[in-house]
Amino acid sequence: MKPDASPTARALMALELIQSSPGITADRIADKLDVSERAARRYVVILREAGIPIQSVRGPYGGYRLARGLRLPPLMFSATEALGLVMAVLDGHHDAGDPTDPVGSALGKIMRALPEPVAAHAEAVRRATAPAPDRGAARPDPGTTTALVQACSNQRQVRIGYRSEAGTELLIDVDPWAVVVRHGRWYLLCRSHRADAKRAYRIDRVHTVEMLDGTFVPPTELDPVAVLEEHLAVGWEFDTEVVIEAPIEKLMRILPRVVGRLEPLDAASTRLVGSTSNPVWYAEQLATIPAPYRIVKCREIQDAARRLGERLLSAVSD
Repeated sequence: MKPDASPTARALMALELIQSSPGITADRIADKLDVSERAARRYVVILREAGIPIQSVRGPYGGYRLARGLRLPPLMFSATEALGLVMAVLDGHHDAGDPTDPVGSALGKIMRALPEPVAAHAEAVRRATAPAPDRGAARPDPGTTTALVQACSNQRQVRIGYRSEAGTELLIDVDPWAVVVRHGRWYLLCRSHRADAKRAYRIDRVHTVEMLDGTFVPPTELDPVAVLEEHLAVGWEFDTEVVIEAPIEKLMRILPRVVGRLEPLDAASTRLVGSTSNPVWYAEQLATIPAPYRIVKCREIQDAARRLGERLLSAVSD
């Protein structure tokens, strides 16, 4: 045991030993932690005072074990693991230093449980780093998200209270297939009973979740991310068709599914069919294609592409 490890750190290590080796004795804990047997017993007292039910059995086959049915996750992170956890939270643009925020509160508990030398570097990063807010992100209520994830896992039908972008209140019965996170937004990918079709609902707009008695079987070999991106590419205001002078294999590696569906015309050209509510954004996506292309359908996107080209030309003109 390192001399700078705190009693709390040693107690947590003792907990990990008890969890992984039910029936372990005080002398074995002492040997594993390189401390005295008296110190090992003290660590068990610390754990019990923290509310962890540790049972002890006397006799030649006795020792310490957790109460029946209790399984605790280990919190013995290395410095690199702890720092990676903090960075992942910050990368999600959460306020990791706000104790009133669920994420900040949970992270604070983990930090307090870590050995002091391990927690020091991670705590410094947590306090000193200010993540830039993601204006496109829309984080849903954790309770709502948990209920939907559980419904997906248990294959239970649900009735959701949903507020549309226009403010219309809806009650929708669905088969919840999966929860998908895409660019800071959380979606419920599902089958709508009313429409008898796949739908993607933003979870930040779901305000109630009611479990129903019915169950369902999700589509076989479901790829939630691919299905969501394909779904987000259709049904918008402006339909578009673009012919690109490049093979479909090349374009599949560089074009996100959300811009539309790719169809091979021949070995050297591909048709892109999609829709959008934002012609300017769509024209900008097309401009990233490293191949000649022609906008066959959608006057609005043609006009947006023309304005984009004029702006780019003016940027390099004398």
